[in-house]
Amino acid sequence: MRPVPGQVLHFSEDPTITRFVPHVAATAQQAEAYVWAVDEVRAPDYWFPRSCPRAMAWTTETSSRTDRERILGPGGGERVHAVEYRWLEAMRTVRVFAYRLPADRFRPFGKPVPHAVVATEPVEPLGPAEPIGNLFELHEEAGVQLRVLPNLWPFWDVVVQTTLGFSGIRLRNAAPRP
Repeated sequence: MRPVPGQVLHFSEDPTITRFVPHVAATAQQAEAYVWAVDEVRAPDYWFPRSCPRAMAWTTETSSRTDRERILGPGGGERVHAVEYRWLEAMRTVRVFAYRLPADRFRPFGKPVPHAVVATEPVEPLGPAEPIGNLFELHEEAGVQLRVLPNLWPFWDVVVQTTLGFSGIRLRNAAPRP
C-alpha cells in the first residue's frame, strides 16, 4: 500500500475518520499542531499495528558495503524492519487502513532528511479508508526483510552506529533492554 503521485497516506486502525484536524500528539517532540502523513518512501514504516515498536534500517547512497552486509545480510535487499516476537499475533490480526490525502496540502517534516509530511490545516481524505491487507504480505511483496527478535534494543544499538538510514517508531513500547 503506497500513495500514487499527488497523494500521501495516513495509516490508522480507525476506518471511520472523515476529517483530519491538526493536533499535538501526547508523545510529540514539538509544540505545533499537525496532521501527519507519509510519502511513498516512508509508507512501509507504517505497515504495523499502531502501537507496535519497530526498528528499521535501509541503504542510502552513503551506506558502506560493510554495514550493508552486516545489517541486511547476503541477499538482504535494501531494507529491514525488526519487531519483537510478542507483536506477531497483533501483526497477524490487526486491521490497518490507509487514508489517501492530497499531497499539495502537506510539506516535508524532519531534518536532516524528512521522515514525514505535515499539514497545519484540516484535511479531508480523498475517499474512504482502504484496508491495507496482510502486513506480512506487504513486506514480502515490497522486498522488505521482516526480522523477528526477542528484543529490539541490541539491533537498534548497532543500527544507529552504522552508515545506513534508520528509524525507530514506538520504541517506548519495546521490551526493556536486556
